[in-house]
Amino acid sequence: MKRVRTVSVLTAAIVYAAVIFAIGFALGAIRVTMTAPALGVPLATLIELPVMLAASWYLCADVVGRFGVPAVAGDRLAMGAIAFAALMTLEFLLGVFGFRRSLSELVQGYREVGPEMGLLAQIAFAAFPALQLRIATTQ
Repeated sequence: MKRVRTVSVLTAAIVYAAVIFAIGFALGAIRVTMTAPALGVPLATLIELPVMLAASWYLCADVVGRFGVPAVAGDRLAMGAIAFAALMTLEFLLGVFGFRRSLSELVQGYREVGPEMGLLAQIAFAAFPALQLRIATTQ
């Protein structure tokens, strides 16, 4: 039973991260090419964040149900942590190999307002599995 739980948590986390990465990539392309040049990076990011957070919230609930992630705090925290690690890994790989940035440049980028807001949203993304469990158990 423990192995099944581990597989469901791991699979759910990877799917959750991969789908959100794909959505973020598409929205990021729009932000970088259209909204940021017109409005500036912070405002363009602020416009994008509610869409990403809503997508993350609904996708999280769907993935938890689809993969049968147990309603156990430890499993939900693990799902969020693994998903966050996977999302950050994908983001760093895109930055290094897709945009030819060094790891140092990528980390330094988080000192700017737009990327900093994005990082906060990614932390929320990681918290959603446990937060949804908490909400469900208090209703």
